[in-house]
Amino acid sequence: MTQTPPYQVTDPATGEVLQSFPFATDAEVEQALAGASAAYTAWSARPVQERAAIVKRVAELFTERADALAELITTEMGKRPSAAKGEAEFCTDIFGYYADNGPELLADRPLPGHAAAYVEHLPIGPVLGIMPWNYPYYQVARFAGPNLVAGNVVLLKHAENCPTSALAIAQIMHDAGVPEGVYTNLFATHEQVAAMIADPRLRAVSLTGSERAGTAVAEQAGRNLKKVVLELGGSDPYIILDTPDVDAAAETAWATRMENVGQACNSNKRMIVMDDVYDDFVASLVKRATAMVPRTKGSDNWDSDEAYSPMVSRKAAENLRAQLDDAVAKGATLVGGELSENGAYLSPAVLTGVTPEMRAYKEELFGPVAVVYKVSSDEEAVELANAVDYGLGGAVWSTDEERAVQVARRLEVGMANVNTPAGEGADLPFGGTKRSGFGRELGPLGIDEFLNKRLFYIEK
Repeated sequence: MTQTPPYQVTDPATGEVLQSFPFATDAEVEQALAGASAAYTAWSARPVQERAAIVKRVAELFTERADALAELITTEMGKRPSAAKGEAEFCTDIFGYYADNGPELLADRPLPGHAAAYVEHLPIGPVLGIMPWNYPYYQVARFAGPNLVAGNVVLLKHAENCPTSALAIAQIMHDAGVPEGVYTNLFATHEQVAAMIADPRLRAVSLTGSERAGTAVAEQAGRNLKKVVLELGGSDPYIILDTPDVDAAAETAWATRMENVGQACNSNKRMIVMDDVYDDFVASLVKRATAMVPRTKGSDNWDSDEAYSPMVSRKAAENLRAQLDDAVAKGATLVGGELSENGAYLSPAVLTGVTPEMRAYKEELFGPVAVVYKVSSDEEAVELANAVDYGLGGAVWSTDEERAVQVARRLEVGMANVNTPAGEGADLPFGGTKRSGFGRELGPLGIDEFLNKRLFYIEK
């Protein structure tokens, strides 16, 4: 079924459609695949140092254009201006990391015990990235950066509500000297994506998005024997075993949860708190939630910590409110979570008393809601942390580091953190387990996914 409407910029604060772009034609998709296949031969043959130098220029342009890039995504999906600029500048770190470290990461690795045997790290061809709206630049950077340095060529299908940021990235690639066909943006339909995955010229696909989208893409990729990387949803546990300062602990937890209006896959969506500090912790969260006001353009709170942005769309806000309504109807306690009359504002909320029969117990709450659970032992905290189908990240807090480490080691996640919300950086791998997907991005593992790790053996 063809999607309607086409790619468009919709102001999440008002619901007003500001710009529209047509879907690619089938002929344009074919042209992109043919161009990528042709460009791969020359791009993969270039010395890795030359590819890295071009990617280094890509890195520089993200910071040089950070203000303009930030304005685009603030309009497209409502991101706070300073956070939008910070996202653009983080892309400089990611592209720069692979430009600086890629040649060494891709170097041949000798095999111990063999005089003339080693593993080569070779590109595989055109790869498709299907990227989401919540971090429109960062998600693309962590896919495109390592693959371009590795010698693969990139086709990019961005989220339908991010057309102007997608075009801005493509312009940066062009201005940095990325050759024609080596990076191609496509406003593709779901049907066209399926056709590309089936096409033998495409060698792999990476998706960051929902579990539903990941299931569909994995099925298509498996049917066509294509390598796939999936970065999907999360419902990360955030365990507080003890704290000398409950208010400070709540402040950190709240700031982490409100990043990007709670629309982050690795956000601390389930706060699991020991019973001796639970009441004070919840009270501190409620104080912060009720103090926040909507961020509005032209007002003093346009870029304020005390203001909250709209969610990405009215539909997203309504879906979240439905999850909250289900929890309240089944006995949970909710403070906040009021849906605005117009636009996509949903006031920050604290939800307690969640039980297994509620949707909020196992579903991801993708928005500004802190869900808090009370536990009375480390064992109970671990059991609750691992009760969901997701396994992206998790954090454990304690003044006793060894106690926190022992709990963190038992988390069924791809990223375990102790006394920090998350270990993040261009050089640190990102990815999950269970229904949060598989494969890794960023760090040394991020360049390793779409390679032919070829054994080269010479008999002596």
